[in-house]
Amino acid sequence: MKLKITAGPFVFEGRLETDKAPQTAKAFLAHLPFRGQIVHVRWSGEGVWIPLGDFNFGVGYENHTSHPAPGQIILYPGGISETEILLAYGGVDFSSKVGQLAGNHFITLTSNLDKLPELGRKTLWEGAQPILFELDQ
Repeated sequence: MKLKITAGPFVFEGRLETDKAPQTAKAFLAHLPFRGQIVHVRWSGEGVWIPLGDFNFGVGYENHTSHPAPGQIILYPGGISETEILLAYGGVDFSSKVGQLAGNHFITLTSNLDKLPELGRKTLWEGAQPILFELDQ
């Protein structure tokens, strides 16, 4: 299933990983369009994240990783740290102040990957950026 992700001034196409993370994909679809703010990660390296506090998508771990590749989006369903969505734009070792975490890889960006480092730098130096996930018609 195709998604359109608008982050700051950039637009990306993405693929919802319905085969690899079916429960996470289904839960996220129920919340589309999904709006948030991305901020630069604190512990994890080259990524931006949407802090979601105690928001509960109602999913456990599936297709989880601590090292998403650039253009992969993961959902940490909560537990020892707050719920969050993370977009890797470079090297990521997904962590929090309590240590390493793993998140469900549920979206893969399929276009404009060359713009990811620019999005990361913009978020780091200029602050929070809006992000919108919607179905790509």
